[in-house]
Amino acid sequence: MPHPTPLPCPDFATSAPRPLSTPHWAEGGGIEVLPRIFEDAITLAVMRRPVGSDLLAGALAQVEAGRPLSFNWRGAPGVELRTALFETLAAPAASVALVEDVVILAEAMAFLFDTDTVGLRLRLMDAPMCPRFHCDNLPVRMITTYLGPGSEWLPEAAVNRAGLGAPSAAKPEIVRDDGAIRRLESGDVALLKGSGWIGNESHGLVHRSPALAEGQPRLLLTIDPG
Repeated sequence: MPHPTPLPCPDFATSAPRPLSTPHWAEGGGIEVLPRIFEDAITLAVMRRPVGSDLLAGALAQVEAGRPLSFNWRGAPGVELRTALFETLAAPAASVALVEDVVILAEAMAFLFDTDTVGLRLRLMDAPMCPRFHCDNLPVRMITTYLGPGSEWLPEAAVNRAGLGAPSAAKPEIVRDDGAIRRLESGDVALLKGSGWIGNESHGLVHRSPALAEGQPRLLLTIDPG
């Protein structure tokens, strides 16, 4: 499988547009949907799955502990990652399924992109991390939300890319149609193709963190290859 390489952020105002009628996302209930991210036209691949009771118990245990959680890891997925998670997470006995799920997803990311290492972050948040629509300046990222609302994203037809980047009064609104905004569900495993993927420089998936109600927690996992 090809291994994408990061590139500088493109000039969206001058790059060639992709036909708006071209479908650019794939969804399914099995892991076989994830490799579709390697298709040129696909910028989002989503494996739909519910959050099971064991995963939910582990996520809720982190909230009930009442302490911050921002776990960062870079290295090979496997035993050391599993050990570090158990040392970091609250209520390890209640978090077994959560730890195993994180490790399995990290291993899947490494396998898909033929890399020995991954960069991983597991964070408990009570405010949006990236509330403005944007596209990532990296090749690809895996995300899943264990607790709380999932990330929001835009079909290409609903995006005005001239509005992306640092906000200014001179820029147009990014969203052409508020009714077109879509959201991932808790438990979904998604691969988001960014502008650093070779051949996708001007078509990175436009997405944002969801709004949270006051006091609403969100447990988010992100994984980058390499």
